[in-house]
This record gives sequence, C-alpha cells and structure tokens, in this order.
Amino acid sequence: MSEKPDYRDTVFLPKTDFPMKAGLAQKEPAILARWAETKLYAQLRNLRAGRTRFILHDGPPYANGDIHMGHAMNKILKDLVVRSQSLLGKDAPYIPGWDCHGLPIEWKVEEQYRKKKLDKDDVPRAQFRAECRAYAEKWVEVQSEQFQRLGVQGEWDDPYLTMKYEAEAKIVEELMKFAESGQLYRGAKPVMWSPVEKTALAEAEVEYEEIVSTQIDVGFEIVEAPQFPELVGALALIWTTTPWTIPVNQAIAYGPDIEYALFEIKSGELSAHPQLAGLSGKRLVVAKELVPSFLKRLAPTVEDNSDLVHSYFGAGHFDGAVARHPMHHLGGFFAKPRPFLPGDHVTTDAGTGLVHMAPDHGEEDFLVCKAAGIDPVFAVTDDGRYREDWLWLGGQGSVINNKFNAPDGPINSDLREAGALLSASADFRHSYPHSWRSKAKIIYRCTPQWFISMDKPLAQGNDAAVSPATESPLAGFPRRVSNSPEPLPDSPDPNPSPQGEGLTLRGTALAAIDETRWVPGKSKNRIRAMVEGRPDWVISRQRAWGVPIALYVDRRTGDYLRDPAVNSRIIRAFHEGGADAWFQADHQALLGNGYRLEDYEPVNDILDVWFDSGSTHSYVIEARYGENVRADVYCEGTDQHRGWFQSSLLESCGTRGRAPYASVLTHGFALDAQGRKMSKSVGNVVDPLAVMRDNGADILRLWVASTDYFEDVKIGKEVLATTTDAYRKLRNTFRYLLGALEGFGADEAVAIEAMPELERWVLHRLASLGAELGEAIEAFEFNRYVRLLMGFANDELSAFFFDIRKDALYCDVGPMLPLGSAKRRAYRTVLDHVFHALVRWLSPVLCFTTEEVWTTRYPQGESVHLLEWPEVDPAWRDEELGRKWDLIRASRERVTEAIEPLRREKVIGSSLEARILYPDLALDITDEALADLAEIYIVSEVMPGQSDRIEVTRTDRLKCGRCWRHLPEVTEDGALCGRCDGVVNG
Repeated sequence: MSEKPDYRDTVFLPKTDFPMKAGLAQKEPAILARWAETKLYAQLRNLRAGRTRFILHDGPPYANGDIHMGHAMNKILKDLVVRSQSLLGKDAPYIPGWDCHGLPIEWKVEEQYRKKKLDKDDVPRAQFRAECRAYAEKWVEVQSEQFQRLGVQGEWDDPYLTMKYEAEAKIVEELMKFAESGQLYRGAKPVMWSPVEKTALAEAEVEYEEIVSTQIDVGFEIVEAPQFPELVGALALIWTTTPWTIPVNQAIAYGPDIEYALFEIKSGELSAHPQLAGLSGKRLVVAKELVPSFLKRLAPTVEDNSDLVHSYFGAGHFDGAVARHPMHHLGGFFAKPRPFLPGDHVTTDAGTGLVHMAPDHGEEDFLVCKAAGIDPVFAVTDDGRYREDWLWLGGQGSVINNKFNAPDGPINSDLREAGALLSASADFRHSYPHSWRSKAKIIYRCTPQWFISMDKPLAQGNDAAVSPATESPLAGFPRRVSNSPEPLPDSPDPNPSPQGEGLTLRGTALAAIDETRWVPGKSKNRIRAMVEGRPDWVISRQRAWGVPIALYVDRRTGDYLRDPAVNSRIIRAFHEGGADAWFQADHQALLGNGYRLEDYEPVNDILDVWFDSGSTHSYVIEARYGENVRADVYCEGTDQHRGWFQSSLLESCGTRGRAPYASVLTHGFALDAQGRKMSKSVGNVVDPLAVMRDNGADILRLWVASTDYFEDVKIGKEVLATTTDAYRKLRNTFRYLLGALEGFGADEAVAIEAMPELERWVLHRLASLGAELGEAIEAFEFNRYVRLLMGFANDELSAFFFDIRKDALYCDVGPMLPLGSAKRRAYRTVLDHVFHALVRWLSPVLCFTTEEVWTTRYPQGESVHLLEWPEVDPAWRDEELGRKWDLIRASRERVTEAIEPLRREKVIGSSLEARILYPDLALDITDEALADLAEIYIVSEVMPGQSDRIEVTRTDRLKCGRCWRHLPEVTEDGALCGRCDGVVNG
C-alpha cells in the first residue's frame, strides 16, 4: 500500500520568535534599561506637549525602608491611571515624591542611637538633623529603584522631596498665610501624646489595639450640697479605666438629665458579704439605673436589693455641690474643692453616671472645666511621668505602665489606704490608641501647642493680615511652662465662630468635599464625617527633624509677629539654606531694624509632617504647572481620609478656599491570603520584591488591575498562581497574533465592505469594546477594564474567532494562492486591527510584556508607550450584526456541549467528525448557510433537525488529507478537497 502524500509543507503554520515562556524576571530589567537609555519618559512628555493635561499628584511615602505590598499596590494603581490617560492622548506627567521629615525618619535614626546606648537629646541638633537627612536620602534612592522596577513611569530624575530647600521654603510660606490671616493660634489643649516619642501625634499617626486595663471605682466625699444637704458626707462614686488620671482630678461631672440614687448598705445580707462589709454605714451616690451593675462590680454574686435605696434625686441637686479629693490630706492642689459640673458627655452606658474630670487628659474634661474657669495643671511631663514637684507620686511613672495602674499599684494602694477605693480589677478589655511608629500606648496630654482653627471666620485675602499691634491669638499665653503646681492659663482660639457660621475652614472644607468627585462614592461620607467632627488642627511637634514653625513671639504679649517683610526674609533664608537656616540664623538680621531680638522669642517647634505633605500641591503642582492649577486626582489608601487627603484639603481650603484636587480615588489595603494584615512577626508578609524576582512585575501589575481594589484585597500563592495563569492566556493570545500575522503587509489588507460577517462582527466588537474600556478608565475601574480585555481575548478571540478561522489561516494559502483567499486576507486584516488595539489597550497594565510584543513585531519601531488609543472607524459599529452573532455564539456553545459526550465515549475524536442535526434551524435554510454553520461549529456538516434537541452522530464523509475536514467531494480518504487541491495544484 502506497504512503499517503505529506502536505505539511503546503500549510501555513504561524511562526514567531515571541516565546511562550515569559521569563519576565530576566527580561524586565533589560527593558527598563532600554527605556532609561532612550529617555522614554522625556520622549513622551515632548510628544504630548500642548495636549490636554491630566495630573495625578503623588502622595509621598516615607523614605524609611524597603517598599512593601501596600506601596506596590498604590504605585501600580497610580501608574495604571497615568498610563491610561496618556494612552488617551493626554499630557499625563507623573512626579513621584517622598515625605522626608518627621517621626518615621527620626525614629529610625534614634534607633541607631539607642543601639549604642546614646540619647539623641545629647546630640547637637545640627548633627542629628544631618543624619536624618542622610537617612532619608539613602531610602529615597533605594525606593526609587524599587518603584521603577514595578514599571512605574515618571520623572524619577527630578522627584519632589519635602526636605528639598525649595519645598521647605514653600512649606513655611504656606504656614505664614495661616499666620497672617489669623487662623493660627497657640493654646493649651489635650492632644494625643506619645510619652515614648515625646511628641504630639496626629490622628493619622495613631492606630488602635485591644488591651486589658484596670478599672476602679473611687469615692469622692461630698462636703457641700446647698440644694440637697443630705448628700453631705456621702461618697460620689466615679468609675475609670485610667487610674493614673486620678492624681490630676479637678472636678466631677454629672449628666443633667440623669436620675441619681443615694443609698446606704446597712446591716443584713449585703453588709455581711466579704466584698461589701467595709461599706457598711457608708452612703453612696450612683446613677439610679447603674446601681445593680455597680454592685456587681464590687461583688459579682450579689443581687440588687431595692431596700438599699435611701432616696432618688434629680441632677439639679448637684448644683453648687462640692467634693474633696481622696488625697486632700496632702494639701496644696489636692486640698482645693472639687466642684460638681454638668456635662452632656456623661451617660449611663457604663460606670456610675458620675465622671471624674482631669482637664489635662481629656477633651470633654478640658471643655467642661474651661467653661467653669478650671485650668490645666500640666502635671505629667513629656516622657509620661508626674512632675518631680507633684505632691502625690511626683517623679513616678510612666503613668500608663500596667504595673503602675494595677489594682495593687501605687495609685490604687494609696486610694485604698485613704478609704476611697471601692473596687479595682485588671480585667477591662477595650480598644486603646497606640503610636503607629513605636507601637506604644499614648495618652491625652494638655500641652502648649500651635493650632489652626477649624471654626474661626476665614480672612479674605492678604488685606486681612493683622498688624503686630492688633489683639493677638496668643495674648496672655505664658512664655514657658512652669514647673510649679499652680495652673497655667490656656489660650484657646480667642474668637471662635460657632460651627457652620460664616466662612470657616470647616465650612469651606465641607463645601469643597461636596464639589469633589469621590471614587468610590461612599468614601465621601467617610471624609465628610471626619471633617465635621474633627477638632482644631494641631500642627506643632516637639521634635528635631522637620520644618520649624518659623515665627517670632513677642515676649511681652505672647503675640506672634505678622510682618510681610520679616516673613519674606525668612522665606528667602529657607530657599538658600533650607530649614536648617532657622536654627543657625542671625535672628536679628531676619527681624530687621524694626524689631529688637531681645523682645522676641524664635519658635523652635517642628511642623506636623501632615502640614508638609498637605502643602505639596503648592510646591509641586502649582510650582511646575502654574498658579491655581490643581490635580485632577489624588490616589491613596482608605487611611488617608484622616491623613493626606484631609491635610491637603484643609491646607488648600485655608489658603485658597478650594480643594487641591478635582477627584479622589481611594483603594483598600493588601492583606494576606487569609485576609489578615501582613506582619513580619506573624510571618505572613508577601514581599513585592520577591514576587518580582520570581515572577516579574507584570504579574503584580495584572494582580492589582484585576482586584476589586476599592476594598481590601488578598494576595498569596494561590492568588498569584491564578494571576499567572491569566497572564499566560493573554501572552498566548499575543503569541498567536504575532505568528498569524507573519508576513502581513498592506497589499493584503481588505476593506470592511469585502469582509465576511464574522470579520465584520469582530470589528464591531473592537469598536464597542473600545467604548466600554474608555468608560472603565473614566470610572478608574481597572478591574472592569482587565475583565473586559480578558473576556475578549479568551472567549471571543481564542475560543471563537481564532478557533473558527484557523482552517482558513492554515489552508487558504499555498503555492498557487500566495496571498491567500479573500476570507483569509480579511481574517488577517482584522487580526492586524486586533493586534494594534490589544497591544495598546493592555500597555498600561502589562507595560513590559506589551513592549516585548511590540518590539517583536516592529524591532526598529518606537516604544508601544508612545502610542495612542487605537482609532476606530465609526462604520465598524453594527448593533444588529452584534445581536445576530451573539445568538450564533450561544448556539455554538450548545453544539459544543452536545458533542462532548461522544468525544468522552470516543465515538468521535475531533469535532470535525461530527454530523449535527439542529432543531432550531429553519427547514428552508440554504446549503451555503449550512456550510457556514459547519465551519462555525467546526463540524463536518449541519442539517435541520426534527427532534426538540440537538442530535450528534459520526459523519460518513471522508477526510481531506491536507485540511482534515470531512467533506462530500473527498472521494478517497486522504485525498484533497476542492479548496486544498486548488491552492496546491491550481
């Protein structure tokens, strides 16, 4: 028997040098090097010059360590936004930046001193600041390389740094705008304070962790009660979980609408209880509805007994009442009477319905006591200890040390000895604020700080600047904090405006929030609630590294100097020497001839780093693109609603009366595969540097783009494996396109009018898909963007279009038909359109892979990242054709499902051996249409069916030896069909 002819050499098989194995980890660095060598970013800026500008302003990360997955997620998302806008033809620059001041950097430098058992306070300020600057410079360089390795495109040769001289000068200039308009004031208020770091903290620098505290019930003996004399001699009971604040108590607050009970434990069952026996004969005051829970705290097994109650009384009976401190016998501060004050913050949710008030250590305490003329006493020092001269426990602490506050600790032991401690147990679980940096517990501590008022009417323009002779926000404020136990007056904003009245910073910010686009929409409510309820902005820090609050305070009046000429000299000095110029300054020269240095004290407090970064719009966006230009979008994590989003909003609203951004994009956090926060101690950290080393940056980029990043997202081995699989499918699509388009030229192109319906349908899908992708970019929904592209590539191209037309691609060309059939030319024409669209559309996501794809086809061409959105001919859109082919695709799926059982049972091998009887087909359908359906279904033949289901049988037709189709004209197995004979033999 003679051998069958071999027709493989006559069949077109796609060829390409583009490998299926990506090798991204090895290829991507070389691509980065080529981009740097060709100055790709500069090319792009020149190419887009003069176009509509789109500005994403980069929120600065701290320059203090290798990047983590949160950094990677944030930077990749920003790059997706910028690259997609550039693809749309806009001038979309990206200027990366770093936060170089403040506690995160300073803390790391301090750690180096602590390892050497040195105290940074003993180091000259200039030396310490220089070390902080060098530390930040080191990590800026490291992180810059790491961010670029992610494929993030930007102005890496000229980033913005908060520690650059021009930035520090602009920060001071922005501060002076607040000072000259009178929005800045110095006052003593309780602020979040870190005893470990010895500085005030912003809300954004605080995180909350669950702890177990000691809870105590303490009795304050009532010594005067003009409205209800029966109260005299009774113990007013307070409950607290911060025993350390009892030594700073100055009053007792009651709820104006609460009903109280005066009761006594007399002889009987209760007095016999071991834990209550000591109370026999004592009269106690507690909120009526809290008596049962109070007794349970003292003796868990006791039951409430209504016979205990001596009388009920309304809160008004406390009017004019006075108690004495349990440690009154010490004299001095403790001998002063403790008045009862009404407080709306007092509730019956827990405790006793009476709250002890320490205005040094609580916001409500401070406000209620201030209204009664009671001032803070500044008893706790910056390291969290009582002052050495404090009469009770002076020099001891730290005040929040667990042992110090324990039931048998010094505070409670003294209270017990004084007969005032009714209960103490170390079992109260609750959430408590900790420093984000040191992880140590913080306290509320009243200290002199600088504030920006939220509710004072805003001055209008520079004409509102106040002269030095005008009444000052600092009038009466002490020039130093005394160590005397006598209280010092606080200096709150002297001219507060009720919230919502007039043009205040709060009102302006809330209006700006309403005018800003928030993505997702729910994030608007989050930041609005924060701004509505936030206190005045504490902008001072007691640190060494950062921009100083460069003001002069009048030693006589406490006022700060507001003189534009002096301010101008200060700003010029900062331009020339940076923030260090203030600490090394000839202050008399800066003051000029109009003032004497001996009359003024330079302020050396450091500005809150959130003011530094909140001012970046002024020294990045406006400085580079023009006055009054603002960013199109800010993009950060959800924590920045209380951080950078808010500080930028307040800074801009206070100086410009508007938000610094048109829109704000918020994303969630990167969690481990189980949805837990990543932690080195837990060992669940997924390192982006390791992922890039093993898999490449494009895998990380595809993961970010594919996630629902508006919420928290998970990443782990399984997630990365799924992402890698999705990447392989896209890479395979490109590989097929490159191979299928080998040798394609303009002489082969076919006009749309001459194309079969299938090709016209694909062009229709390109046009409609482009519109959908544009909408996804507008909505910053890159997960939808990627989902659309993957669905198109996998389902509509690979599994449908490519599958159907592979026969024409391989076999409709040959020795006698070198350019191929009209169908094949139409197919390759459409593939060319698909290639150009797909490589562009995926370039923001797979920035390295699309460059590799593009240069594989066009080795001498420009970078894919210089290209613009693919052009679409409006004539491609054909909605009716689209609906028709949607039905055809659905019918093909049903046929494929019907064939599968026969393939599993090995009745047939390839679907080309199947004969289909289809009930949905009209009986009068033409032979040509049936042949088209056979090609679409990739079967031997399709016939109208009589039953109500698809019937599949094995065809009795013979197989073509070249194309392997089973066709009626093949008269001998292995012979050629008419089409193949024509292209091979003519």
